[in-house]
Amino acid sequence: MIAFALTPFYSRVLPLGGTGIFTAMYGYASIANPILAFGMETTFFRYLNKRDDNKQVVYNNAFGAVVAIAIVFLVFSVLFLDPIVTFLQAGAVKDHSDYTFYVKCFLAILVADAFCVIPFAKLRAEGRPVKFGVIKCLNIFFVVSLNVFFLFIIPFIMRHNLMGAQWMAGWYRPQWVGYVFLSNTMASILTIFLLLPEVFKLSLKFDGSMFKEMLIYSWPVLIANISYIINESLDKAMLKHMLPVDIADQQVGIYGMCAKIALFLSIFVQAFRLGAEPFFFSHAKNKNSGDTYSRIMTYFVIAVAVICVALVANINLLAHFIVGKETRMVNHQLVYNPYWAGLGVVPPLLFGYLSLGIYMNLSVWYKLSDQTKYGLYISGIGAVLTIALNWIFIPQYSYMASAWISLIAYASMMVMSYIWGQKNYPIPYNLKKNLAYIIISILLVYLSFSVFNRNIFVGNALLLLFAGGALYFEWKNLKAIFIR
Repeated sequence: MIAFALTPFYSRVLPLGGTGIFTAMYGYASIANPILAFGMETTFFRYLNKRDDNKQVVYNNAFGAVVAIAIVFLVFSVLFLDPIVTFLQAGAVKDHSDYTFYVKCFLAILVADAFCVIPFAKLRAEGRPVKFGVIKCLNIFFVVSLNVFFLFIIPFIMRHNLMGAQWMAGWYRPQWVGYVFLSNTMASILTIFLLLPEVFKLSLKFDGSMFKEMLIYSWPVLIANISYIINESLDKAMLKHMLPVDIADQQVGIYGMCAKIALFLSIFVQAFRLGAEPFFFSHAKNKNSGDTYSRIMTYFVIAVAVICVALVANINLLAHFIVGKETRMVNHQLVYNPYWAGLGVVPPLLFGYLSLGIYMNLSVWYKLSDQTKYGLYISGIGAVLTIALNWIFIPQYSYMASAWISLIAYASMMVMSYIWGQKNYPIPYNLKKNLAYIIISILLVYLSFSVFNRNIFVGNALLLLFAGGALYFEWKNLKAIFIR
């Protein structure tokens, strides 16, 4: 949500190339992130359920593993800092010292975030969403406040020659993307201090045999998570490296900014995962757990389908908020806003996130049956599709290829997980109903975006029709749930 809230500021303050650097750097960081977590978050939930008589040792083992990996990662990154910086520059003629600063910031962010993975998982497992939410919100507040300070308040002070303006003029760099990374670094370090009460609950108890079991369970989850991040973020890195140097940052910037519209759905999917994963593990032993998982899937599909239609119905309004007007006057000439050219990426990205959310629901079968190798297979195939298809189509179709390939990869993962899941750990999902909602939402999005040319009134009329129809057909089931 931080990225979405700050997107309008970035698109107006940072140069187009700066937003491209921003998008690419966060893309690289998101690939490194699951390596440091090592799949221990999912493993932690599984072993709390599996070894509920020894929860403290499970916590000790999981936390110790993540911290050890983070330290090793930091040491090797510092040793090879210069080659890493050179690679990330991708031949661009930019100040090497700037990229060195960017990398140092991201090393601090990655290590700090890894340190927080298991303490945050502990809060979720213990059913303490208030503390979890407060810490996350404080992190957001700190990031936003620092961004506003560096990108808006300091320029305001300097323009009006207020107190401290002369001192700031000696070091401040207008429109520098490095301030965004510095803000995130400081917020991540603050989060560690807020989680110290959970860290102090660690003990020196360590179970070697359990730790070995946890590693065996987690390494396929690790590979699966890396593959997922490749599907999610590698396209931005490939765009930067495969497009001509003079347009790469601009193209990545357009893609990254327009993709923020689809972020609403991604936020919903991720928020759902935060609550659903510990719920699925804790209800695994219930007699009617399969029926519960099926019902959750149906309502999840309805929710994400409605969000897809709603976002496309209001896409012009969201684009105006995020990247500014479609045209604007510059030196008495009407100039087209280049970000609006990228709005075509939104529909495929939305249905890619829909497929990803369904896959996250479906993945419960291999996590509960301790067959995490299937997660490796599914995500691995998705990653191969992402890399191969982007490699083939980016040179000709640029970021539009990346958007459609994201949908292809996630849809393939969703289908594979459903087929293998029904063979190995059958859950009675209502396939016909779920498919009906998805197909109808695809049709309505097509009508709203392409046929009616993003007309906000027609789009919202279609949204109300779809939401009203879903409510009508699901009313009896919803009423029974609320009464109970």
